[in-house]
Amino acid sequence: MKLYKPTTPSRRGMKGYDFSNLTKVEPLKSLTKGFHRSFGRNNAGLKTSGYKGRGGSAKAKRLFREIDFKQNKINVPGRVVALEYDPNRTSRIAKIYYADGEKRYILAPQDLNIGDSIITAERAPLKPGNRIRLKNIPQGSIVHNVELQPGQGGKIVRSAGSGATVLAKEGGFVQLVMPSSEVRMISEETFASIGQLSNAEHSSIVLGKAGRTRWLGKGPKVRGTAMNPVDHPYGGGEGRQGRGTRRPKTAQGKITGGRKTRNRKKRSNKFVIRRRIK
Repeated sequence: MKLYKPTTPSRRGMKGYDFSNLTKVEPLKSLTKGFHRSFGRNNAGLKTSGYKGRGGSAKAKRLFREIDFKQNKINVPGRVVALEYDPNRTSRIAKIYYADGEKRYILAPQDLNIGDSIITAERAPLKPGNRIRLKNIPQGSIVHNVELQPGQGGKIVRSAGSGATVLAKEGGFVQLVMPSSEVRMISEETFASIGQLSNAEHSSIVLGKAGRTRWLGKGPKVRGTAMNPVDHPYGGGEGRQGRGTRRPKTAQGKITGGRKTRNRKKRSNKFVIRRRIK
């Protein structure tokens, strides 16, 4: 973590990233491309999602790094050449040179160092970065970038510092304890990468000022009670008024606050053994 000196009120208590452990190289041109962010607007330029703004991202352009979430080069060893910063995600990424000459980016777990070798195989040593089928990963191991369907590529457990714990194996499924404390069954034929993801200190970042939040593309969020009646169910009134309704509502009038939003008919409900602990 990088601590700033309190040269201004906003600098007091501000915390940022320490990039000293990253490789100072340019991103691979073959794996980068430009992209356009919607900033909460549709193709006509009309705002469709509130509390989003352009911020400083128009001035600070980002290159999109193509990440290999599938890691489908089976039994082809690779070597970690660099650990890099990716402005489009919270975890760090690793540049891999494979034995057949191909180059790819993957999500970098903790304890993965430059010069380490990784491999994707049915069975492999339990080293950070190796990718193995879930049925061959022992109980109690920490995994990330987990597939939901075989061959689909990693879909869950991909943010900074996250990791799922292998709990048990039964009936062709493996039970995983998610970072949210949810317990879910996943096919034992899917692949998962070993280790906890890097940059665990991301949750300790202190933005320090409103402007830094705008740089991230987040706009100010106005309270409903501060609006006019035409804009929100809580709006209007002389002075501070109660919301005037028994149940809390969104700006569109939908019930919120304790109401379950997950679809009861969702096909994946049968794979959820225990919902997250609130």
